[in-house]
Amino acid sequence: MDIKEIQSLIKFVSKSGASEVKLEMEDFKITIRTGAAGGSAPETTVIQQIPMAQAPAIPVAPAPEAAPAIPATPAAPAAEENDKYITVKSPIIGTFYRKPSPDKDPFVEVGSNISKGDVLCVIEAMKLFNDIESEVSGKIVKILVDDSSPVEFDQPLFLVDPS
Repeated sequence: MDIKEIQSLIKFVSKSGASEVKLEMEDFKITIRTGAAGGSAPETTVIQQIPMAQAPAIPVAPAPEAAPAIPATPAAPAAEENDKYITVKSPIIGTFYRKPSPDKDPFVEVGSNISKGDVLCVIEAMKLFNDIESEVSGKIVKILVDDSSPVEFDQPLFLVDPS
């Protein structure tokens, strides 16, 4: 990864509103922390580039006293109460959109029946729009993210009843 790609990633993270992003590749690890949420300029940005042979990740700077990252935990109590539901999670970091375009209807609503391979939403990452397809068939029980909201990797997006 070259310096221009790292700078581009920093700009994307600061605009997304995420307070911390970690990226691990074969030969290095980068952690970007911003002190502000909601797209304002970052107060602190920390980049670690550690060869994976030296794997222990020692923080370069203390974590800023700012708003925490968008928590993935709000869905946890619902998932624990409703073990029969399958949680569809975000495979990437980006901006979540329920519609293919602003003038179109949402891909799915609560109560929609879906099949494996159906598009559930779109996540925009670095000006690329990625269709997020269902890996299960069932019925949408709950949509866990608001339209046009930033999402993190592995953040719960939907609850699906597979029965």
